[in-house]
Amino acid sequence: MPRISYVPMDQMDDQMRAEMERCARDGTPRPESSAVRAHSPEVFKTFTDYWHATFRSGELDHAIKELCRLYITRTTNCQFCGNQRSSSAALPEYADDDLLNFEDAESYDERQKAALAYAQAIAWGEQDLDGLWSRLHEHFTETELVELGCFVALTFGQQSWIRLLGIGHQEYAVEGISSTTGLAPGVAASHG
Repeated sequence: MPRISYVPMDQMDDQMRAEMERCARDGTPRPESSAVRAHSPEVFKTFTDYWHATFRSGELDHAIKELCRLYITRTTNCQFCGNQRSSSAALPEYADDDLLNFEDAESYDERQKAALAYAQAIAWGEQDLDGLWSRLHEHFTETELVELGCFVALTFGQQSWIRLLGIGHQEYAVEGISSTTGLAPGVAASHG
């Protein structure tokens, strides 16, 4: 069980329950992390709105955002986050070595590599800022860079926190929705 308990659905308002159903149906974030956030309804709702604005909507292709989310999961070593998938991104499964060594991997195009370099710089810093920004402006609009930057910053912090919570997949059931939706192939219950 997590270090902070899950809030039962019957203790949530209609808006929160609808979001929990969306989490179970779409995969990211998973219901378990949202059920922890539900201890603070304002935080839950603010997170939901921010997640929607930076991850689910906007100008930038959702698959690029999901790819960067997966990169951050590998670098923060958050197994819970790394084992979930956005059902709407439709990305292939990438090998960890390719994801962590994206610059040398043949799996990614130059736009994806630029996005991953941005995620890496946000999380871990970058020495050649002029080179990074030149590369980013070659592939992305400023609106896309804001969306991706804000999303990566949010997910980096959330994944670091979720890893500490010790939550696991399939620990929180949302009635009528499969608990395996949004999980990587072959994933059973796994803790952060």
